[in-house]
Amino acid sequence: MKPITSGLNEAVAATAQRTPSVRWALASLSLSMLLSSLGTSIANVGLPTLAQAYDASFQQAQWIVLAYLLAITTLIVSVGRLGDIIGRRRLLLAGIFVYTLASALCGLAPTLGLLVVARVLQGLGAATMMALTMACVGETVPKARTASAMGLLGTMSAIGTALGPSLGGVLIAGFGWQAVFFITVPLGILTLLLARRYLPVDRLEPKTARAGFDPLGTLLLALTLAAYALAMTLGRGHFGPLNMALLLAAGLGVGLFVLAEAKARSPLIRLAMFRDPVLGASLAMSALVSTVMMATLVVGPFYLAHALGLDAARVGLALSVGPFAAALAGVPAGRLADRFGARHVTVGGLIAVAAGCLMLALIPETLGICGYIAPIVIVTLGYALFQTANNTAVMTEIRPEQRGVIAGMLNLSRNLGLITGASALGAVFVFASATADITTAPPESVASGMRITFAVALVLIAIALAIAALTGKRREPLS
Repeated sequence: MKPITSGLNEAVAATAQRTPSVRWALASLSLSMLLSSLGTSIANVGLPTLAQAYDASFQQAQWIVLAYLLAITTLIVSVGRLGDIIGRRRLLLAGIFVYTLASALCGLAPTLGLLVVARVLQGLGAATMMALTMACVGETVPKARTASAMGLLGTMSAIGTALGPSLGGVLIAGFGWQAVFFITVPLGILTLLLARRYLPVDRLEPKTARAGFDPLGTLLLALTLAAYALAMTLGRGHFGPLNMALLLAAGLGVGLFVLAEAKARSPLIRLAMFRDPVLGASLAMSALVSTVMMATLVVGPFYLAHALGLDAARVGLALSVGPFAAALAGVPAGRLADRFGARHVTVGGLIAVAAGCLMLALIPETLGICGYIAPIVIVTLGYALFQTANNTAVMTEIRPEQRGVIAGMLNLSRNLGLITGASALGAVFVFASATADITTAPPESVASGMRITFAVALVLIAIALAIAALTGKRREPLS
């Protein structure tokens, strides 16, 4: 009788996958992911205009982007955990509302200080959307279709990243910098209406059975992550005493957080979760691959402009090829993971990223723009395969009550990788170019720096491949 019931449940789930309500629910989750990724990329292109509008230095204007990134990085695990406790749908709706309201406040901000505060609020909404969008997939689609849904979310994230610079440039030229923030208000309202109408209602345990919130662990984690993020981003590549002090504070914060979680009755992150080799390996690989992907954004513009001599318009077009390739690959990557298994596709994605990094480490600048774009496309396609399969491997094997916090941890590992890549691999690039000012370096020095940077990136991907291989060997006896 049990197999018959199980078969009926699977049939119902498969039918539900094809219903319009599920498609609209996925549409709301996709828009949520699009908005949160658009929030970073669309603001970057407006920094020169915003610095001029507020009569601020470029370093001051950078806080418009940094405030958003810091808010996401420090809060994403906490909001994921809170969603597990009070209801993911409920908190996601609140996050979309906060993001939309903050977008309007950004456009209306009369001073740079108020704009930065509004961006922190917008980052809070984005952190909620990033963590709980992934967590809600498990309650929206059948388990067999999880990878396809993750691929769709990856596509929307890539579209948001790729669309931001070009859309932001058009809006600023036609309507002023305020339009960069106002454009997300109607999209946020649409996302909120769709999510409220079509996302499944939260099924919560009785209050007596629910875990409590961990305020001390939440505070310690937020302060630790903020210290690390500031250590990696302040000084624009110059690692001084303040950066070292922040890094030491982050290290101390990690120790205090571990002690607090070991004693907490309802810890924010259960330390026993890291005994699961799949989770630990997935988080480590995600951080390593994201570190490498950030190198393409940090090194690429300088190589294209100073080594190949491209103008700003052609640099922008070349840089958009990678995110465009990721957008095209997201859904097929999910289908491949559904068909061949997440682990195989994860390894395949890592091999593709490694192949692209090897090509970038060897190519001569005489091959021109095509010699750069071809390996970048390979790297980006590999990243799309890896990210979709890696997220699927984790999110399909966890208990429902842990989906929020685990999704937050996956996003956190990605963000920490991006922050580390911008700082560490950016420093490798400057050092390898053997120049104090990269903007005045000769073309051959920039090209040499790019090749050495991606040789280092190749080592990081080799480490990720070794982690994948070791995890696979550990799991074989259990399967």
